[in-house]
Amino acid sequence: MRALEFTSKIRNNRILIPSRLQSDLQIKRDKDVRVIVLIDDSAIQEDLVFRNAAKSHFLEGYADSDSIYDNQ
Repeated sequence: MRALEFTSKIRNNRILIPSRLQSDLQIKRDKDVRVIVLIDDSAIQEDLVFRNAAKSHFLEGYADSDSIYDNQ
């Protein structure tokens, strides 16, 4: 199996294939392919890290004596 790797955009639910690779994909007969899509989720990861840090920092100020307010 041969691998073609490229970055692209998804537009209208379609992955745009760079023109430099299109000729490699024009095969005269049916071929099996394996498609792996990796989505850049760095913004989501950063948000998750921030939320976890904020939660941890907030709970540092929580004392057992504050539990009297939990059932109100």
